[in-house]
Amino acid sequence: MFLFFKKEILPSLTTLATHLDALSRDPTDAPTLANLGAALFRTGYTSAAITTFRQAVAAHPGDPNAHVRLANVLRQAGDVAARAAYEAALALDPLQHEAHQGLSYLLEGIDDAAAVRHRALGFVGRALTTAPARGAGPHSRVLQIVSAYGGNIPTGEILDAESCLVHTLVAEFAGEIIEIPPHDVVFNAIGDAERCAEGLAAAARILAGSRVRVINPPEKILPTTRELNARRLSAVAGVVAPRVASFPRAALADGPPRGFSFPFLVRSPGFQTGQHFVRIEKSSDLAAALPGLPGDRLMALEFLDARGPDGAARKYRAMFIGGVVYPIHLAISAAWKVHYFTAGMNASAAHRAEEERYLSDMDSVLGPVAMAALQRVQTALGLDYGGIDFAVAEDGRLILFEANATMILAPPAAGAQWDYRRPAFARALRAARGLLTPPGSAAPT
Repeated sequence: MFLFFKKEILPSLTTLATHLDALSRDPTDAPTLANLGAALFRTGYTSAAITTFRQAVAAHPGDPNAHVRLANVLRQAGDVAARAAYEAALALDPLQHEAHQGLSYLLEGIDDAAAVRHRALGFVGRALTTAPARGAGPHSRVLQIVSAYGGNIPTGEILDAESCLVHTLVAEFAGEIIEIPPHDVVFNAIGDAERCAEGLAAAARILAGSRVRVINPPEKILPTTRELNARRLSAVAGVVAPRVASFPRAALADGPPRGFSFPFLVRSPGFQTGQHFVRIEKSSDLAAALPGLPGDRLMALEFLDARGPDGAARKYRAMFIGGVVYPIHLAISAAWKVHYFTAGMNASAAHRAEEERYLSDMDSVLGPVAMAALQRVQTALGLDYGGIDFAVAEDGRLILFEANATMILAPPAAGAQWDYRRPAFARALRAARGLLTPPGSAAPT
């Protein structure tokens, strides 16, 4: 039995309406299901995207690509069912390279030997791929450098297929490439310094001697680990940065490591979106959490209370693009671990109104101390493209959560209630696409 989405439940966007109309005629059409699922995921409807991809698998159980599409979204949503979906794809096609790639990301730090095996099967012979531009031009020829270990900047919205011809080079496997195609600009999309040290070193070797403009040079990414950021940004005026240090797993077995006290946070390096990240209130919490945290070394972080007078925690996001600070979103949650997609902003008109004030008048909402601190952090990072998650302390200082290049520039979810978010997103997206504009060309809109 297939599940369908009534059109009135979904946003009145042309693409989604087109896909739904096509499905009303043939609810099993594979390309339409794939396109609908991708559109739903891009616009923040993750559960609906998973449902759509499950429907595609049910309609086409013998299609390995259907299983991979489902697995990719499950993995990005942190769902443990992703592994079974990848393995189902490989049972149908043992050479399905995207399934091997996905499993290599999924198993990193959990089963390193298997991750290495899948990485080789997923990337050998596929170190360089090209996606041609669809538009009439002019086109920017972009060399995008990525890591086989994941930890890459999500560039789907930025590298617009209408205006960009994109060569994607996997840094760790670049040795098999005899010649890199001509390009106008390099976008180093390797953003996670904790996960991708090998890839960043390889990217630096690839770019050595290049005269082409490089967005986010590897040497600017390397110092953006949480530990190094905490050290250098704690010295920035107006910034409250947590103490951060990494330890061998055994050092945490008996309680807080040296320099930390309850409550504190523990996470496995190299993971995003709150995966393998826990708050430790007492010794029994630590004993319960450690077996589920992958990696030989774990990171301890000082817990900074970001709750406001109303008891809710606030996490602001701003992007640093081309030397300008752009407000992106504000998530307000009762939980200490705040993510926009779990904060329940859709359930509170008051919280959405507060976010709208931030997006339309960032300076007034944050105040002069935090705004000046944002500018200083941007200068200290020196990234062409990056971002920061933060709160504002009672005295106006900026409470640092995270600042690096991997901040996703995701479009607001569809639906009229999110229209207030679209102008801020559009400004930031224009700026990001403008980084790729060929000399003498107009910036993409």
